[in-house]
Amino acid sequence: MEVADILAINTNGQPPRLDHLGIAVRSIAAARGFYEMLGLSAAQEETIEHERVKTAMFSVGESRIELLEPTVEDSVIGRFLDRRGEGLHHVALHVAEIDAVFVRLQGAGVRLASDSIRVGAGGHRYFFVHPASTSGVLLELVSDEVTE
Repeated sequence: MEVADILAINTNGQPPRLDHLGIAVRSIAAARGFYEMLGLSAAQEETIEHERVKTAMFSVGESRIELLEPTVEDSVIGRFLDRRGEGLHHVALHVAEIDAVFVRLQGAGVRLASDSIRVGAGGHRYFFVHPASTSGVLLELVSDEVTE
């Protein structure tokens, strides 16, 4: 089964949609000016302690741009910045049933960069698929926020 076939299996019958683009930056304060010049404003900002990152989300139609600033140098984003500099970190797709998609991808032998589904910015649930399985792009799969 192809990854596209696995992701297309949603109970709502809809294929995944682009949720956001994650951009690694050294400073949200410095980077936000450009996006504000385009008429965008940060809908939310927060710190995700377990990822050791600050985020700022800018709405762009039905999708978003997420700026990611490390809170410590040895975080995932801090190491990314050291190796590659500022720029695109990941592409995120929204899926309807993240638990089922996670199990299906594991069962299909897709290499995941996450060992479980976590809760991140805005309370959304997410996990990452390793670039080795996605033609070189870190892919984040997200679902709606936790409502329990």
